[in-house]
Amino acid sequence: DQLNDESLTLRPEGTAACVRAAIQHNMIYGGGKRLWYMGPMFRHERPQRGRYRQFHQLGVEALGFSGIDSDTEHLLINKRLWDVFGLSNITLEINTLGDLEARTKYKKELVEFLSENLDSIDEHSRKRLETNPLRILDSKDPSTRETVLSGPKLMDFIGKDSMAQFNKVRQSLDDLDIDYRVNEYLVRGLDYYNDLIYEWKTSSLGAQGTISAGGRYDSLFSQIGGKSTPACGFALGIERVLELLESQGSGQISTDCDVYMVHEGETVREFAWKSAKEMRESGLSVIFNYDGGSIKSQMKRANASGSKYAVIVGDNEVEAKKLSVKPLRTGDSQEMFLLQDAINKIKMS
Repeated sequence: DQLNDESLTLRPEGTAACVRAAIQHNMIYGGGKRLWYMGPMFRHERPQRGRYRQFHQLGVEALGFSGIDSDTEHLLINKRLWDVFGLSNITLEINTLGDLEARTKYKKELVEFLSENLDSIDEHSRKRLETNPLRILDSKDPSTRETVLSGPKLMDFIGKDSMAQFNKVRQSLDDLDIDYRVNEYLVRGLDYYNDLIYEWKTSSLGAQGTISAGGRYDSLFSQIGGKSTPACGFALGIERVLELLESQGSGQISTDCDVYMVHEGETVREFAWKSAKEMRESGLSVIFNYDGGSIKSQMKRANASGSKYAVIVGDNEVEAKKLSVKPLRTGDSQEMFLLQDAINKIKMS
């Protein structure tokens, strides 16, 4: 901010903030903590399809848990999300980065090799050679990828303990029937990761095919002033998941609802509100008409809403202490029911 001579930062990701909060409030003192967050993030890069300057993330973190159980649970959470959403064509890629000592040795060898082959790598990768050489491993440039394939392999530098940990994760995935592929050239964009990393990918979104990614970051606590603490987590991109839902659906994201509540006149409003409340508490989803208008105009909104039923409340319904229920997606006729009978009717359909 040149006007006020202040330094302002837009949040790039959520993991570091969670770790800072855990350190500041001594959250791990009583044992490990499971955290989640959701909100806007920002990146300073050229916008592309599925890669925006401002985007939204849902993140999950497990702080203070060693072993592979938390890693495995996070992978299961992702798998469950795709199943619940009804998404297909999503693949899991995993890799191990080893510990800091292994990566330091590998980085030195990689930089020396690529420095001798500068003519074979793209300009963007040359810039990364000084700042984050591991990111060159996942370059999309064909010439760079070919060069990387002939260079030193990270797996050759991984220590026995890290490899044993990685094999435990693989065995766990095998036991749980979760398909995956080991990608030895998979890396993460942030330096604090170690050992297990992973990405859930799809070919349905073009070049930006990663919809969720994460891994272990046991050294992050100590890097920002805390005690050494095991930790892992993942984050998924909300915009990419929404785009995938749309592309694999019927052309639009479903917003179907059980009931659209139609009511006419201030005198029936209280009865309509109470009926909507009871329906929601029974597990039905209800859109309550806010916009006024005639019954005819409200019925048009009900049809456009995607709701299965219109529940209509007028003077006659209030007097009878009943609700008129009109199916919107079938040719069935409109009927009048007591509230509980209306709920049962809608639930049974």
